[in-house]
Amino acid sequence: MSHDPHAEFDHTVLDKIELSPVGAVASTPSYQDALRRLYAAQQVYASADHKDGHVTARSLASLPIFHAENLADFIAGKIPEEAIEPNESIYTRYVQSLHIDLQSRAENCRVMVIGKPSHHRAKHGTEVVHDPMHMLFLVPGAGPHPGIPGNYLHGAVFHLGADEATGSWIVQVHDADDGAAEFRTPKKTDALAMLEDVLASAPFHLTELEALGFKMN
Repeated sequence: MSHDPHAEFDHTVLDKIELSPVGAVASTPSYQDALRRLYAAQQVYASADHKDGHVTARSLASLPIFHAENLADFIAGKIPEEAIEPNESIYTRYVQSLHIDLQSRAENCRVMVIGKPSHHRAKHGTEVVHDPMHMLFLVPGAGPHPGIPGNYLHGAVFHLGADEATGSWIVQVHDADDGAAEFRTPKKTDALAMLEDVLASAPFHLTELEALGFKMN
C-alpha cells in the first residue's frame, strides 16, 4: 500500500484524463495540484492533439512504435544499409496508424521529421556526413514541448564524419519543437544498441533519456 497521501487522488486524476476526449480535468486547486505532481513524476505530458489537454504516460504505453521493419536484420548484419526500409515508408505507416482527424497534421510534419539528406547534413556545420544512412524511428512520448500528432517523439540514427573510423554515430530524439536529446558514440554497434534501449524504454519524456547517457539540447 502506498504511503503517499496523494496517491489515490492522483490515480483518479489519471483516470479522468484518460476518460476525457480532450484530456481535460477540472480547474479546481486540488486537480491542478495533482497535475503538477503528475507532471513532475512524468506520469502526465502536455497533449500534442488537444490545446491545454493532457495525456498520460500509461495510455501511451499501448501505442505502436515505428522503425524500419527489417531493423533486427540490419542490427544482426544480415542486410546492408541500402536495404533498410526507407524513412518515407516508416513515416507513412505512422500516419496511417493515427485517427483520421490527425492524419493531415501528421502529413504536414513529414518534411520536418524526414527531411532530405542535404537538409540533415546542413544542420551539422562543417562536419561531413559521408554515410547516407539516416534511419528514422518514432516512439510515443513528449519533451519540453508536446510531440508530433498522436503524441509521438521522432528520432534518427546517423553518422557524422569523414569515415566510420573517425566520425561519430548519433542517436537523436526530438519533440515537435526544439526539444531534443542526443547520444554520440564512435561505434555503430553502440549506437544501434542504444537505439534498441530507446525503443524498449518508450513511452518516455525526453529528459528521462539522460539516464541512458543522452544530453539534452
